Amino acid sequence: MSDVRKTLRGTDGSVVGAHQLVDDVHDFADEWGYGVKQLGKHTHNAVKMIDKIGKSFDKLDLDLAESMKPQKPKGK
Repeated sequence: MSDVRKTLRGTDGSVVGAHQLVDDVHDFADEWGYGVKQLGKHTHNAVKMIDKIGKSFDKLDLDLAESMKPQKPKGK
């Protein structure tokens, strides 16, 4: 994602000609750069949450397996 942002940041809108069109290309690149940055941020947060959920399920699975083992009688 950072490579995309760098590419968009370096966009040379002057190649399109007309001044207003140049400004529009630069605005577009800025907006997309911001959007890509936000996507990267939210994707990173989603990965962290998925990892946390995975660890919680692993622990629950181990706890369930442990609870299903036959219990040894006490005092014998």
